[in-house]
Amino acid sequence: MNQIRIGIYGYGNLGRGVECAAMHSDDISLRAVFTRRDPSSLKLMNPSVPVVSSDEVAAWKDEIDVMIICGGSATDLPVMTPKLSQMFCVVDSFDTHANIPDHFAAVDQAAKQGEQLALISCGWDPGLFSLARIMGECILPQGKTWTFWGKGVSQGHSDAIRHIPGVAEACQYTIPCDEVLDAVRSNDCRDFTSQQMHTRECFVVLEPDADADVVRNQIVTMPNYFAGYHTIVHFISQEEFDREHRAFPHGGTVIRNGSSGKDLENHAAIEYSLKLDSNPEFTASVLVAYARAVHRMHKRNRCGCISVFDVAPADLSPRSPEDLRAHLL
Repeated sequence: MNQIRIGIYGYGNLGRGVECAAMHSDDISLRAVFTRRDPSSLKLMNPSVPVVSSDEVAAWKDEIDVMIICGGSATDLPVMTPKLSQMFCVVDSFDTHANIPDHFAAVDQAAKQGEQLALISCGWDPGLFSLARIMGECILPQGKTWTFWGKGVSQGHSDAIRHIPGVAEACQYTIPCDEVLDAVRSNDCRDFTSQQMHTRECFVVLEPDADADVVRNQIVTMPNYFAGYHTIVHFISQEEFDREHRAFPHGGTVIRNGSSGKDLENHAAIEYSLKLDSNPEFTASVLVAYARAVHRMHKRNRCGCISVFDVAPADLSPRSPEDLRAHLL
């Protein structure tokens, strides 16, 4: 079997998850991990995989088939993905929904210049939930779609808090409103907003001498993340954070309520849900599957930027088309 050579750019929780996912994929070979930290400070699960300074990434251009970029959406990926997509086929998990069109345009230009293929906003939302939403709309055009996130730790929102000056550590739990979820499942088709549907609860460890009121205000007014939501901010000790908030559970539900029949007299519902013990590990598994697809599509001369909407399911699987038809169709 010809293995697909991947690289990991960034070795935090998501990067470690990619390493795990690659270990369990026979057609995937992890060739190197790239870091902005001192490479000698990183200990991989497979010590035979080299850890390389991010400053040396260009030298690996011919050694990596797909680079999986494991940075944060707030400040890392808007810079990293366009830069790296000039040299490599890439996959990222950019999840600031409002900024996806601008991110797509920047990456598309860079990837076309480098004749590479870049897949952005890959994971479970955006990603798998995006597919659930488009399928629901296509199959039940007369209807409404709702997306509920949580209860769980949002990596993107937690990362955004950690970039606030004065924050030493932070995590944010997205909590769905049970009353609204029950109403939607009962075919209540009111226009609930995301703000009505969720609470955002933050647990923050401050740096010494940081002003709690200033940090709280920066959190609750942050555009695209917390502004407009019911947001609760708790300031806690590092000891409590380490004891209570080091796990990464998450999940969510996409529901499409619609109608069928000549006079739309019959109700139909589609529900897709996830329950995850580890958000970063699951997200990483999605990234690795889509890295396989990116490699295959690039070999067919596809270049530029794409999203999960552009990827055929067969390209995600290591199994042959004949095997898929025989056992999964």
